[in-house]
Amino acid sequence: MPTQCVLADEEFLPFKENTFDLVFSSLSLHWINDLPGALRQIYQVLKPDGVFIGAMVGGETLFELRCSLQLAELEREGGFAPHISPYTAVTDLGNLLGQAGFNMLTVDIDEVQVHYPGMLEVMSDLQGMGESNCAWNRKSLLHRDTILAAAAIYKEMYGNEDGSVPATFQILYMIGWKPHESQAKPAKRGSANVSFADLSKINKLPTDHQKNDDKS
Repeated sequence: MPTQCVLADEEFLPFKENTFDLVFSSLSLHWINDLPGALRQIYQVLKPDGVFIGAMVGGETLFELRCSLQLAELEREGGFAPHISPYTAVTDLGNLLGQAGFNMLTVDIDEVQVHYPGMLEVMSDLQGMGESNCAWNRKSLLHRDTILAAAAIYKEMYGNEDGSVPATFQILYMIGWKPHESQAKPAKRGSANVSFADLSKINKLPTDHQKNDDKS
C-alpha cells in the first residue's frame, strides 16, 4: 500500500476539504492550543460519511501529582501555580465534537494506573516521555523543600502498602462521523407509537410458561 509522510502542524492541516475517508489521532490532541479549531479542520478534510477516531489524555490524568504539588506549595510558599498540563474534561468532549459538525458520536473513558517507587520517579518518567508541563505561564522554579514535601504528601495520601505510588492516566476515546444522506437518522419528534409509560407494564405480561400452565 503506497504511503506518504507529511510533517505538519496539527493546528494548521495542509489538506484540502473532503480529502480523507478516515482521520485517526492517537494521544496528541492534548498538546493542541485551539482544540475546537483543530476538530473543525479535521471535520473539513473528511469526506462526507468519513469518520474521525481519536484518543487523547483526559482531565483526571495525574490528579495525584497535581493535588500533592498544590498542597505542598500552599504549605511551604503560601500559594500554588499550575505544574501539570491542562487537559480536556470528558464532559466537554462530546460538545466540542458536536460543535465541530460531527454526528453519531461515541465517547468512552479508560483509566490506566502505573505504579512507581515515588513521586520523583513519576516526574522523571513524564520528562523522559516529553509530557512535562506545557503551560506558557508555568512557574519556572519549584523549590527543593516543596518537592520533598509534595513527595511525602503523595506517599501519605495515595501510597500503596508495598511503598509504591500510583499515577493515573485517563484516556478519552472518541468517534465522530461527517454527515451524509446515507446515514441512519433519528425518527421525527412525535412519531413514536408506543409510550414510555407502557414500558413499566412489560414485566406484567404473561410468559410462555405461564400461558401453557393456564391452558393445562
